[in-house]
Amino acid sequence: MSRIAKAPVDVPAGVSVEIDGQEVSVTGSKGKLSWKVHELVRVAKEDGQIKVSPVRADSREGWALAGTTRALINNMVVGCGSGFERRMALMGVGYRAQMQGNTLNLSLGYSHPINYAVPDGIQIATPSPTEIVVTGADKQRVGQVASEIRAFRPPEPYKGKGVRYGDEHVLRKEAKKK
Repeated sequence: MSRIAKAPVDVPAGVSVEIDGQEVSVTGSKGKLSWKVHELVRVAKEDGQIKVSPVRADSREGWALAGTTRALINNMVVGCGSGFERRMALMGVGYRAQMQGNTLNLSLGYSHPINYAVPDGIQIATPSPTEIVVTGADKQRVGQVASEIRAFRPPEPYKGKGVRYGDEHVLRKEAKKK
């Protein structure tokens, strides 16, 4: 049985949750998210909390899906309330990032600049030329956008140059000996 599914999701002030059949909609100051719950999972709202349980208590698949559903609903509630943020750093001589309108311009040592169009629901800020901050209400989309930006020039293991997450530690290799 899933221990995660048994824990209720607390709904903070300023966030409203609507349950319409299998459709869960969360609205808050950072945005609006909705998700269709699997038919093996039951979602109920009681006393400012959301409780998730499987339709059949003896179903192994139902408990697994209930735990996943509870985690996803919690991410929706946290995202609409306070939002998610992913910080990234550019390491390398001449590596720069700059926002121009709805496009992120990156200079990553290639012969051409890289222009990344920012998707809807995501905000990107560049507080300094070597720092990128990706924010949004949807945790999955924030992570996906950060992953796409990192994929333009992942950190290499010899000098550590490239685009890395703010909390990422790059394992460095020793240079070739003569």
